[in-house]
Amino acid sequence: MANDKTQGAKAVRRPRAETPKGFRDYFGAEVTARKAMLDKIAEVYHRYGFDPLETSAVETVEALGKFLPDVDRPNEGVFGWQDEDADWLALRYDLTAPLARVAAQYRNDLPSPYRRFAMGPVWRNEKPGPGRFRQFYQCDADTVGSASVAADAEICAMLSDALEAVGIERGDYVIKVNNRKVLNGVLELAAPLPSFPEGDNLRGTIEAVWDEFKRNGVLRTIDKFDKIGPAGVLELLTEGRLDQSGARIDGVGLGKPVAEEIIAFMTARGSDNRVTLANLRALIGKSEVGMEGIDELEQIINLLETQGYGPDRIVIDPSVVRGLGYYTGPVYEAELTFEILDEKGRKRSFGSVAGGGRYDDLVKRFTGQAVPATGVSIGVDRLLAALAAKGRLAGDTAGPVVVTVMDRDRMADYMGMVGELRSAGIRAEVYLGNPKNFGNQLKYADKRQSPIAIIQGGNEASSGVVILKDLILGAKIAQSATLEEWKDQPAQVEVPRGDLVAAVRKMLGE
Repeated sequence: MANDKTQGAKAVRRPRAETPKGFRDYFGAEVTARKAMLDKIAEVYHRYGFDPLETSAVETVEALGKFLPDVDRPNEGVFGWQDEDADWLALRYDLTAPLARVAAQYRNDLPSPYRRFAMGPVWRNEKPGPGRFRQFYQCDADTVGSASVAADAEICAMLSDALEAVGIERGDYVIKVNNRKVLNGVLELAAPLPSFPEGDNLRGTIEAVWDEFKRNGVLRTIDKFDKIGPAGVLELLTEGRLDQSGARIDGVGLGKPVAEEIIAFMTARGSDNRVTLANLRALIGKSEVGMEGIDELEQIINLLETQGYGPDRIVIDPSVVRGLGYYTGPVYEAELTFEILDEKGRKRSFGSVAGGGRYDDLVKRFTGQAVPATGVSIGVDRLLAALAAKGRLAGDTAGPVVVTVMDRDRMADYMGMVGELRSAGIRAEVYLGNPKNFGNQLKYADKRQSPIAIIQGGNEASSGVVILKDLILGAKIAQSATLEEWKDQPAQVEVPRGDLVAAVRKMLGE
C-alpha cells in the first residue's frame, strides 16, 4: 500500500539553478577589482569636495518621470509593480532621476550648490544582448544648483583625474566636449520655422512638434556618428539606409541641404580647440542660442587650460551630442583611444566609457522652479573591461593564508595561529572542511589561490615549529600528495612557532 502511494505521488519539482536572463553573478576577483577601482574614483571625487549619496533602489514611477505607465502598468524600460496603496513603484534605471528627487525633497536642508557622487546598480527592463545586461553598475558625480560653466569644466577635469587614477594613462583617453545650444543653433538656421501672423496658435503647436522631432529623431541619429560615420548619418537624416544585414532603416526625413548643414557642424573639429571654435562661429552665423553655446565652450576651455588640462586630455568635438533629450547645454564624453581586438580579431578603438552634460530641467519637474545641474556617469563594467584589456586591473586577488588542520583535537591551536595573523592585518583562515584527507586541504588552498599554506602536525607541535609552504613559487599540488611528499617539495620553510607572523610577512614580501 505504501509502495503504491509512493509510486503515485507527484515528483517534486526543484527550482532550476540558473541566473535569470539578462543578469549575471559576480565572484570574488571581479567584486574585488570593481571595489578597488571605485575606491580610487571616490578618492578623486572626495578631493574635489563631492559628498557620497546612497538613494533607495526603488523609486515611484512618477518620480522617475522618464517612463510612464502604459495603460495600467509601467512596462517601458523599467521593472515596475503596484504596491498596496495603488502607487506604481520601479527599480531605478539610473542614478540621475533619484538625485533630482533628492534635490527637490531636501532642498531646504542641502547646501546649494549640492555636489554629490553615487555608485551602485541600476536596472533596465530591456532586451538583453551580448555585453548588455539588465542590471549594471553606474558611478555618477553631479553638481546641482550652479548655472556657471565652471561647474561643467570642473566635471571634465575631475573625470580626467578619475580615469588616470584608476590606471588609464594620459594619451589613452580623450574627453570630448560639445554644447547642445550649438546644435540647436545649427538646426534653427538649417530648418527655420515658417512665419505666422501675430497671435497665431499654430506656430506654438508646430514649435512643440519640431522640438520633439529634434530631440528624438535627429539626436538619436547623429549620436551614431562614431559608429556609422558622416555618410551613414547623412543617409539616416534623410531617406534612410540599409544595415549590415540588408534590412531597411527608415530615415528622419530631412531635406539633403538641412542634413548637410548638420554634417558640417559635426565635422567642424579643427587642428586645435581655437580652430574648432572659429569653425563653429562661421557655421552658426546669427543664431543667438548657437553663439551662446560657443561662448560657453570657449569659457570651459579657458578654465581648463588655466588648470593645466590642455587638448592632450580635453577637446571640443562637435560630433558628441549625447542621445538623451534632457541635456540643455554642455555635453561631454570620455573616449578611450587605445586599440583592442574584437571577437573577430579585428583592431578597433575601445570607445566611450563615460558621458554626461548639463540638464537644467529635471529638478524643475518637482519644484516648478528652474534648478541648474550638470554631471557625468561612468560605465563601471565598461571601464573595468578597459582596465582588463590593458592589464591594469587593481585590487588584491590573492586568497587568504590557509592554516591546515592535522589534528582535530588541536583546533584551538590552529585558531590561535589564524587569530594572530588576522590581528597583524594578514588575510587568513583555518581549513574548516573534513581534515581527514590532507591532499584535499592542499587542493582547497590551491583553488582559493592561497599564497601560503601553514602546516603543523604533532611532531612540529612538540618541536615548537610550523611549516610554511609558498604556494606561489611551489609546484601545483598533486591530487595524491601525502604529507611526507608535501614536506619534501621546494619553496617551504620551517620556522619557530613564535616567528609565525614575521615569517609569513617575509614570504608575502611585506
